[in-house]
Amino acid sequence: MNKLTTAITLALGLTVSAVQAAETIPTQKVDQALHDRLPAEIKSAGKMISVNNGSFPPYEIVNGPHSMDGASADLTNALAQLLGVKIEHATVSGLSGVLAGINSGRYQMAIGPIGDYPDRQQKVDFIDFVQEFVVFGVQKGNPAKINGLEDTCGKRIAVMAAGSAEQVIRKQSDACVAAGKPAVVVQSFTDQPSSILAVRSKRSDAFFSSQAPLTYFIEQANGQLELSGKGQKNGFGDIFQGTVVPKGSELGNVVLDAYKELFANGTYAAIMKKWKLDGNILQQPGRNLAQGTAK
Repeated sequence: MNKLTTAITLALGLTVSAVQAAETIPTQKVDQALHDRLPAEIKSAGKMISVNNGSFPPYEIVNGPHSMDGASADLTNALAQLLGVKIEHATVSGLSGVLAGINSGRYQMAIGPIGDYPDRQQKVDFIDFVQEFVVFGVQKGNPAKINGLEDTCGKRIAVMAAGSAEQVIRKQSDACVAAGKPAVVVQSFTDQPSSILAVRSKRSDAFFSSQAPLTYFIEQANGQLELSGKGQKNGFGDIFQGTVVPKGSELGNVVLDAYKELFANGTYAAIMKKWKLDGNILQQPGRNLAQGTAK
């Protein structure tokens, strides 16, 4: 997390200490069969490295060069216990750095979750463990009455710059104009805390973004914000996110089977509930679940 993002986060009171009360996460016993299937170089080293490109709460909350908190950190710990190896964290800049690092073999995986799209599947595999939705974070009581894309004409909508949500909202703005309605005032921000702050300070009517991080930020906004547009496509199709592994690797098979075990023994559900991610739970993990465009 850079200094600007950290400052804004602290200003919003979004500290890890404010995270939900801890729940009991089962300790895993080593599954020797899974351990034995790990690539030889991982077994020899006794560890592997999971790479990330910065904080993505409540999944990844990076608090140091090799330290992370959040739901994904809990999942990483469970995977490490189950596989009988240590899993370290490393942070790089941008998703391109994550994918390049995995393809070069510098990192063994990216716990994520990272968006699974067919074009990305051409170079890496996704072991999907959550389903995501794109919704609106609005002021308490939803004074702008934004309950879906069709309600955004003439409204000030914050989005993450260059993200898929920005593409969708700009397309919606064109649709508004074509229908003789005011264009959407698209406000692009470089990070999530800035977007949330814009809504809290009433400079934006809503923040259009992924449900999981919005839930996290709204949970800590002292009752000033709420979610709207839940249960709708909002310009998107099915969105799956997961752990990235090398294309066609045996490691991918091992990670998938390890996730299946964590799903079956209740660990996955306990972690998701701890971080209030109940609405993003998948019934079963899967490989490359995205079969078409998400937009």
